[in-house]
Amino acid sequence: MTTIPGRFLEIHVLQAIPFANLNRDDTNAIKTVRWGDTERTRISSQCWKRAMRLHLQQHLGQKALRTRRLPEYLAKHLQQKHGWPADLAERAGRHTAAASSVGAEAPKRRKDEAAGANGASDAWTTAAMIYVPATAITELADLAVQHRDALEQAKDPAKFERKHSVIPAEDVDAVLRSRNGIISLFGRMLAQVDDAKVDGAVQVAHAFTTHATDTEIDYFSAVDDVTDAWGDTTGSAHMGQTEHSAGVLYRYIVVDLHDLHANLGQDLADTRELAAGLARAALLSLPYAKKNSTAPHTIPHLAHLTVRTDRPVSYAAAFEQPVRAGRSGGHGDPSVEALTSYAAAVNALLGTDGLLHSAHATLSTAETTGLGERVLSFEALIDKSLDSALRVKETV
Repeated sequence: MTTIPGRFLEIHVLQAIPFANLNRDDTNAIKTVRWGDTERTRISSQCWKRAMRLHLQQHLGQKALRTRRLPEYLAKHLQQKHGWPADLAERAGRHTAAASSVGAEAPKRRKDEAAGANGASDAWTTAAMIYVPATAITELADLAVQHRDALEQAKDPAKFERKHSVIPAEDVDAVLRSRNGIISLFGRMLAQVDDAKVDGAVQVAHAFTTHATDTEIDYFSAVDDVTDAWGDTTGSAHMGQTEHSAGVLYRYIVVDLHDLHANLGQDLADTRELAAGLARAALLSLPYAKKNSTAPHTIPHLAHLTVRTDRPVSYAAAFEQPVRAGRSGGHGDPSVEALTSYAAAVNALLGTDGLLHSAHATLSTAETTGLGERVLSFEALIDKSLDSALRVKETV
């Protein structure tokens, strides 16, 4: 079997985000964290992880599907791709979900139109969210086609249960158990289906600003074009307000290369492709919230990649004491200096036996010798890190 010398690929990022609201809470307010007795803007790990996943899916050509609307989606696929009538396609979706170990959930009854508008549905769903390769829909549709005769003859009782399904349960579960590179990276919790659980190889920390931030209230109004043209009255068609903030974020992502290698069946080429793709997604993705009204499309001010053999080491504590703006203003270079100083101190304290590789790429002109070799591009940074991490050794 093959072993790889690098265990953890760590990605440390400093990125300036202008006036924006990349991640909102349930009241549409900026997410924050108070640390070092200072209020900071925060972006949740789930938010940025989704942005990374969507970026990775687009560039790798592998897609994964997270949904509870499997019966409805399968029915639409059967109608559009196989020409099935709507009632038979819906029955196939229902029987497929019910056959699975996840189980099916009957539609919620709509008492009125308002209930429907508030999220009540007249379609069957799976009893829990599933996470499968996008190709699973085609496989499930092929399974339904194989059992079309049985579906056409099936009579669904008032209380539809798994025992009434004409689709073989083991065949449906086999599809739900399938995985692709995206699932191998991010993991899957699907306890209802035996052997479907996948331990994720990616860890993502909540991003936060390296300095104190204030929430800005943006008042806005929408002009009524007819009123504007006629000039017969005053006022706007709509008024509102939203919260925004700006600042330099510290972001931290870890890829457990050993776990990823195991998830991919010890395939070194796939391990490298997915690890490199994840690193690119970590550096180039951006959450989409309010992008049309803020267009906050910056790139990292600094990316620092390390490969460790022992344990991950976050540099978040470099910013527990908030960074002060430089003499000319700005928190970018002062954040780089704080990160550099902290990394050097950590390496002196821990020693470098577990540090296999350290390098960085940056727009900054600040001193960065504490961050290892300086390279010119993100692509070179990723390639050098993976060359070090994945130098294969054969073991008995």
